[in-house]
Amino acid sequence: MNANDPRHPWSRLVVVARRFRDDRELEPPYAFAVRVAALSQARSDRAFSLLERLAPRAVGVASLLALLSLVVNYPALSAVAADEAGVEEEPVLVLLGD
Repeated sequence: MNANDPRHPWSRLVVVARRFRDDRELEPPYAFAVRVAALSQARSDRAFSLLERLAPRAVGVASLLALLSLVVNYPALSAVAADEAGVEEEPVLVLLGD
């Protein structure tokens, strides 16, 4: 089966397709863009998953826990820094070794 043979169905189809001229209107129907935008907005409102709804709350809870941990442990960090350095320095710099 040679696709280059002029009697082959594919070759005949290609020849006919090259002769065809499309004179249809190329513009979209009236208000097509408005309908597409409205449908995309309507679908995105309903498409929220449980993870997307809970993610901001999880970030807030994690931030509060980190802040609470820092507040609770600050006296211990200050004491360690004062004991090691002999002078009260910033605990973060002491822990990082600077």
